[in-house]
Amino acid sequence: MKTKSLLFLFVLLSSMTFSQTKANPDDAAIKKSLTYFINGIQSKQIDQAVSCIYPKYFTIVSKEQMTQILNMTYNNPFMKIEVQDLKFGNIEKPELITGEYFSITHYFLKLKCNVSSLNDEIKKKMNSALTAKYGANNVKYLANEGSYLINANMKACAVSKDKKAWKFVILEKQYKKELLNVLPKKILDKF
Repeated sequence: MKTKSLLFLFVLLSSMTFSQTKANPDDAAIKKSLTYFINGIQSKQIDQAVSCIYPKYFTIVSKEQMTQILNMTYNNPFMKIEVQDLKFGNIEKPELITGEYFSITHYFLKLKCNVSSLNDEIKKKMNSALTAKYGANNVKYLANEGSYLINANMKACAVSKDKKAWKFVILEKQYKKELLNVLPKKILDKF
C-alpha cells in the first residue's frame, strides 16, 4: 500500500513538473524569427532586421526612417554598439485577435557600447540616458575600454497570421500612445 501511494505521488509530481516545463509549441517559431531579427542587427544587415518588423508599424514610422534609425544606431562610427548575447524570457501564449496572433515576448540582450571616441560631456549624457533607460544595475562602464556593458531587459510583441512567420514591434512604455494604431488595445493593456 505504501509503495503504491509513493508510486502514485511520484507519477503525479512527474506529470505536474512535465506540464509546467512543456513549452508552448509556438515558442520555437517566435524564437527563430526574433533571433533572425537580432542577427540582422548584430551582423549590421539592417535591411534584414527591418524585414522582421510588423508592417503596420510603418504607418507611424516609415520603412526608410526605420532603416535610417537602425543604421545611425548600429553603424555609427562614433559609438559602436555590439550585440553580444540574446536570451529568451517568458513568451506568452499567442492570442488570436482580428485574424492575427499576438504574443508578448520577453528577451534579454547583452550590449557593448564603445564610446571612447566621444568627449566627456557626451559620455556623461550617455551615462544618464543609459541608466535612465536600463537601470543603474544594468549599466556598467568599463573605463579601460571606454565602453558600456548593458544588460537590456526587452519586450516585443510578436505578430503572425499563420503562427510560423513572426514579425515584431519593440514594446517600450514611452511609445505606448503611438502603438495604439498598430497593436490591439488588449495587447497594449498587458505592458
